[in-house]
Amino acid sequence: MFVRIVKMTFNPSETDAFQELFHKNKLKIRGFEGCNFLELYRDKAEENIFFTYSYWENEEALENYRTSDLFKEVWSNTRKMFSAKPEAWSVDKVWSSNNNL
Repeated sequence: MFVRIVKMTFNPSETDAFQELFHKNKLKIRGFEGCNFLELYRDKAEENIFFTYSYWENEEALENYRTSDLFKEVWSNTRKMFSAKPEAWSVDKVWSSNNNL
């Protein structure tokens, strides 16, 4: 399993529209085969910056999502709202407080 973190900076006037779009699709994304976890975060200092944080079974599962009709629809609507280029990281979880100690 690995973690995907995506940072998105929106035009301030688009933050409500983005949140509506996310909430409309969050269960579809979370229910996509290979997605084990999904959260959305908002920066406290710059309220037009959001992060998605998701766990994927493997890179193939994420790639299947990224080539799906669901992703294409959601991303095509999301990217229209950006004020800066999104940034993304794929990372391996090294430790979590949820792990057995």
